[in-house]
Amino acid sequence: MNSEINIRITGEAGQGIVAAGMMLCRMYKDSGRHVFAIQDYMSRIRGGTNFFQVRAAAGPVYAPREKADIVIALDKEAVEANMAALAPGGLLVLDAEKFGIKGLKEGWLDAPVYALAQETGGPIYANSVALGIIAALTCESFDDAGRAVDREFSAKGGEVAAKNRQAARKGYEHAAKNMKDCAFRLAGAPHKSDLLLAGNEALALGAISAGCKFYSAYPMSPSTGIMNTVADYAARYGIIVEQAEDEIAAVNMAVGASFAGVRAMTSSSGGGFALMCEGLSLAAMTETPLVIAVVMRPGPATGFPTRTAQEDLEFALHAGHGEFARAVYTPGSPEECFLAAKRAFNTAERFQVPALILSDQHLAESLINIEFPDASAEPPDRGRIFIPGSGPEPDRYAYSADGVSARAFPGKPGPLAVADSDEHGPEGHITESAEVRTRMTQKRLHLKLAGLAKETLPPTVVNPGAATMLCGFGSTLGVMRETCAAAKDAGFIHFSQVWPFPAEAALAALKGAGRVLTVENNASGQLARLMLRETGLKPAGSILRYDGRPFTLEWVSAALEKEAPVWR
Repeated sequence: MNSEINIRITGEAGQGIVAAGMMLCRMYKDSGRHVFAIQDYMSRIRGGTNFFQVRAAAGPVYAPREKADIVIALDKEAVEANMAALAPGGLLVLDAEKFGIKGLKEGWLDAPVYALAQETGGPIYANSVALGIIAALTCESFDDAGRAVDREFSAKGGEVAAKNRQAARKGYEHAAKNMKDCAFRLAGAPHKSDLLLAGNEALALGAISAGCKFYSAYPMSPSTGIMNTVADYAARYGIIVEQAEDEIAAVNMAVGASFAGVRAMTSSSGGGFALMCEGLSLAAMTETPLVIAVVMRPGPATGFPTRTAQEDLEFALHAGHGEFARAVYTPGSPEECFLAAKRAFNTAERFQVPALILSDQHLAESLINIEFPDASAEPPDRGRIFIPGSGPEPDRYAYSADGVSARAFPGKPGPLAVADSDEHGPEGHITESAEVRTRMTQKRLHLKLAGLAKETLPPTVVNPGAATMLCGFGSTLGVMRETCAAAKDAGFIHFSQVWPFPAEAALAALKGAGRVLTVENNASGQLARLMLRETGLKPAGSILRYDGRPFTLEWVSAALEKEAPVWR
């Protein structure tokens, strides 16, 4: 009985790779296993070579592994592309007759996937046949696979679900009869982690829980999943979702909705966020709360549209023209994505500033089974809003000790709601006064930043002061957690908020550490530079990956064994 297994189903876009992967995740989750799944896909609708990889284990898992114990290929190109991904002693399942392959190599296993699919109704059912084969190799019965098929295809009607169940059954029976000596039995036990969730979904659900009522965006992978999820629930929760003509329109719509008094949000990836910078600065100048999710992918320009990166950290810290306060959250798990969205809305409204949530493709689209986050955490805090009859009507941008003035909404009783993108005085009227400019800059930047710093999220710290301390933000949380649990005298610090930067907490956790290394999906060590700037502590080096792929456990473990992992 194996404690864990890593499975990769691979083929071209259009072959149902994602559907098969989702069914695998549900099959293992429902049979008592924990799962962590990643998607690797090209930026095309048809063709190419994609894969969906599921790591299933008896206990919780948080990161991908490099090698797969079972690879099942649905086209010939996928066989060649994934040979190197096969673990020692692993199986590569392929349809040799369909692919025209003669002479199987060691570890290759022939299976008539397409003949079985044809018996059901055609090649479209090959992915369900593959599911059945994997179920026979790793599970005790067909039951969980059958339920996963029903769940995946129920929305398409009973006939479609029945056909796919039939195809999966054929794959299962063939493998059970002809591949029984190749079985990878997997241990498992009932657990409470019964929700499969990706970062984008969790972030969207957090926004809904926070009371978001207006969402505007232009589709840009890998951020589009947030909009799709909000749209799925829009009618139920009374949310307006607007697909804008571009990111400039999207951010300005969100600013306008927030100015009118509702909680509003937008999202994009690096290229789209670049277009939003003027709107970001407009929100800062008019002290209008704004939440933006930035889901990173490699750049510059179009880069790798469907891959992952952490290249926009410094961009998010400094985006926009002029100087103004902001909060930048960097969640590392779906649970943290959910809570980051709720906290971002509260922060944006309490301080009347932009709040950014920085994610990436790996976090956004990887799946893990968890318990649903605490929806009662971070209850809504609308901040300082003028209540008619509560006293004299203040100026909208009145000076205050903490830099926060009472908001007023257009069309509502109370002070006149004024907004101007030019420099303005407390009453909101344009000014050229040097004195007013100085005071308003101090209000928007220094005073608000001081308040934000008092509420910065503390980092997650495990084994502080260890011989080796890893430092990361965002999606590196899972791989650092598992790597340090297996390594000798290693600990980590994970930043779920990078601005304002929690300098004191970082220094306390790193005190006495033998060597400090950052773990970053970029080429220049942006977190290392931020740490040096804010704490004076220079990391000894950085473990960097910038090929568009996420860190695996093997990648980080191998780097730890080197005296100088990666030097800038």
